[in-house]
Amino acid sequence: MSLFVAFEGLDGAGLSTQAKLLSEFFKKQKFNNLITKEPTNGFIGGIIRAVLKKELKLNPTSLQLLFAADRSYHIETSIKPFLKKGKIVICDRYKYSSYAFGKADELDLNWLKSINQDFLTPDIIFFIDVPPQECIKRIKDSREELELFEKEEKLKKVRENFLTLVKETPNFHRIDGTQTIKEVHEAVVEFIRRYLKENKKNLQKFL
Repeated sequence: MSLFVAFEGLDGAGLSTQAKLLSEFFKKQKFNNLITKEPTNGFIGGIIRAVLKKELKLNPTSLQLLFAADRSYHIETSIKPFLKKGKIVICDRYKYSSYAFGKADELDLNWLKSINQDFLTPDIIFFIDVPPQECIKRIKDSREELELFEKEEKLKKVRENFLTLVKETPNFHRIDGTQTIKEVHEAVVEFIRRYLKENKKNLQKFL
């Protein structure tokens, strides 16, 4: 049985930490899984990271087109092949980041959705919700330089966009990211258990 889980949220919300913890949890349950992230480590992903680090300047439209191209590569080379084998994929950021961050850059949401419309939809999407002020504090504690979107006013808009997506998108679940790392992880696992039971997914050992 395949399962596609995506983590979304602001920079500094702890997405990578929670994705890693979930991967380790599944491994303990003897379920093979792929943990992956966007932007990828591919050529296009490298350009995106240069833009985010402000080493290269692009307008918002060009940046989101790059994200879509990188996502297409990601799905075809990593996500789809693993899911087709009946495995679990855990993705640190996905197309909903493009919607939330792109709209905060004053791009049209319908256009953002249109360039991502043919991409896979995850079975479960988690929004790890942490206030922008706390995210900025965490970022400054972990590294010296702030990236492109890492300004409190910008992140406030991004958070509002994510909260709207949670309300409008099936299987999009908000988790309070101000809890301890362990508490957030436990909330993630509990939601997955409930989802599997409700959808009669065949992961009996996990249930």
